[in-house]
Amino acid sequence: MRSDLMQNAERSGEPGTFVLQNSRMLKVDLAGTGGHFLARQGSMVAYQGDVDFAYQGSGGLGKLFKKALTGEGMSLMKVSGSGDVFLARDADEIFLLELEDESVTVNGSNVLAFESSLSWDINRVEGASMLSGGLFNTTFTGRGVLAINVHGTPVVLNVDTPTYVDMQSAVLWSTGLQSTIRKTAKISAAIGRGSGEAYQLCLTGSGLVVVQASEGHPIPQH
Repeated sequence: MRSDLMQNAERSGEPGTFVLQNSRMLKVDLAGTGGHFLARQGSMVAYQGDVDFAYQGSGGLGKLFKKALTGEGMSLMKVSGSGDVFLARDADEIFLLELEDESVTVNGSNVLAFESSLSWDINRVEGASMLSGGLFNTTFTGRGVLAINVHGTPVVLNVDTPTYVDMQSAVLWSTGLQSTIRKTAKISAAIGRGSGEAYQLCLTGSGLVVVQASEGHPIPQH
């Protein structure tokens, strides 16, 4: 059989590494991953071999409590066994971050998968109040690979001057940055892509912030 479709044939990679099959699909070879890795529940689109998927919830009672309190967190699954696993989410673009004994703060909704060698926790954004809402994110620390999904091709901004970002558009930022919350003078002001966005994340210091070209996927109407 001949077809342009064959240009999308499976790509090979080193055992145990996260490999982008294409810009919207991640392939993980379980060999060499330390026996397992963690992925967003429901993100598996295919696998080959003897693979087990176990529900992980939010990663322990402490994180489960934080998720219930804040609305932040990730429903995870532990992927173990032998073989290849393919992950994707809503055809979002996927990017790989290799942490080398460092940390990064990520919007939980943008996390696709990560190596078990990374530690993580849910933290409140500094300067946030209960009124500003939705300002809890996930910090990853250590050495390993983190895969994120982004809705709309992102831009990476160098924070060397105060930078203001819509909370739903902020994908990740350097943990060393200082964060505060800025309130729009008039709650009816439509300064972002939505309407009435009263709060923005203000980042200062030295580091990077990744901003996606979207406020995320629309919430289904029931």
